[in-house]
Amino acid sequence: KVGGPQNNISPSNTHTVSFPGEVFDNNADYDGNSTFTAPVTGKYHFNINIRTHQVDTAPAYYHIHLRTSNRVYGLDLKSMKLASDPTYWTFNSSVLVDMDAGDTAYVTFYQHGGTAQVDLQDTVDSQFCAFLVA
Repeated sequence: KVGGPQNNISPSNTHTVSFPGEVFDNNADYDGNSTFTAPVTGKYHFNINIRTHQVDTAPAYYHIHLRTSNRVYGLDLKSMKLASDPTYWTFNSSVLVDMDAGDTAYVTFYQHGGTAQVDLQDTVDSQFCAFLVA
């Protein structure tokens, strides 16, 4: 789950998302905070869910990125076009990634503009999951 919570995220800065609560880590491939390291070369499946609170509708967009040693995978949310700021919003993404042994992966959050009000919530609704597929 997201560590923290990480409150009042400052706009126009890229923030590494902390997920310190591990459910299980069979090979100690996760550093316990934010970074997964591939133990062997292969295809890895990643699931990312981030529940935010105090969401601001003013930013032009939000980015959630899975950043690996070789590539950046993005989930973009363009202008929300809502009448008012929602109480919460959940960002989620799933991606299959080719990684070599020793490659790393972590998640970042970016808000383009708006105010520093978004909170990354420390709830069971926020997860970072990785597993070897082949």
